[in-house]
Amino acid sequence: MKTTTTRCPARLKGGLLAASVAMTLSAGTVFADGEVNLLTWEGYADDSFIKQFEEDSGCKVSATYVGSNDDFAPKLAAGGGVYDLITPSIDTTKIMIQAGFVEPVDVSKVPRWEEIYEKFRTSEGINHDGEVYGVPFSWGSIPFMYRVDKFDTPPTSLNQLWDSELDGRISLWDDKSALYVASRVIGNMDIYNLTDEQLEAAKAKLIEQKPLVRKYWATAGELVDLYAAGEVWISNTWGGYQSALLAEQDIEVQEFIPEEGAEGWMDSWMIVKDTPNLDCAYQFINMAISEQGQCGMSNVNGYSSTNVVAAKNCMSEEQFTALHQDDVDYLDSLLLWTNLGPRLEAYTNTWNAVKAAN
Repeated sequence: MKTTTTRCPARLKGGLLAASVAMTLSAGTVFADGEVNLLTWEGYADDSFIKQFEEDSGCKVSATYVGSNDDFAPKLAAGGGVYDLITPSIDTTKIMIQAGFVEPVDVSKVPRWEEIYEKFRTSEGINHDGEVYGVPFSWGSIPFMYRVDKFDTPPTSLNQLWDSELDGRISLWDDKSALYVASRVIGNMDIYNLTDEQLEAAKAKLIEQKPLVRKYWATAGELVDLYAAGEVWISNTWGGYQSALLAEQDIEVQEFIPEEGAEGWMDSWMIVKDTPNLDCAYQFINMAISEQGQCGMSNVNGYSSTNVVAAKNCMSEEQFTALHQDDVDYLDSLLLWTNLGPRLEAYTNTWNAVKAAN
């Protein structure tokens, strides 16, 4: 895939344009006293758009948040019927399908399905054996970010994450994607098909960096706190989200796409197999891809929306352009996450070995 050195825009602050179009409920009756339990990312169940959904649908929303895509399988494997909907990224959706954790989506119950960008509707990650298993919700990049007041010259390369002058001021996401970062620094750009030898090289590079790392961050809030306290000056980030949270604290940070490229992702709502709350699950999905959910998510997280019609209806022209809604092929310029298949265990074990190293 191509890489890009184009600067990734930070999120335009929530409130640019409030979503004013009523949400789309699923075909059928509004069910009172229902519930829907989410296993999802921070910001995807924000009160700014969830409270209205609860009032309109009668479905009470409960959310449990993950810090990594690696969290989904263990939580679902624990069983107990705890969750109804999940939002794994495109590198994890196939794992959910093949493990039997999720069931097909009846797109006839999703009236605005055809409004979603075709690129996402037809993605291999959510289509399996002729059935659809996910409703695309959001997409974006994993750029890097730095505190503007700490750099005389803006960083442009991943190599600066190994700069001894930044000792104790560096952070990386506590996720196997750290291997993708190290591999790009070494020059192994086929980051989703690394051989055992290349994984060992990435591990060695990360262990070399480890003394310089203040902390591997696990949640959005943790990274924000590290920046706010002045403990971290440079890191990778969930594009648009943490930078906006820091802006609310008047801490100036800048996101950037490094010379070695950035990863891309897409999250989808998936229905947990045999959920007893199917009616509320479909009502939630339909809200999520309506103006209410799409601009609700974009204003809170700073991520791009998957429903182009909804985005046009609820975003300003400035926000629509800044989030690449008019240029969905921007995703092709990123190293889009993909299912690691049988190599997943090797990647996971390698990352765990990095963290365990002295």
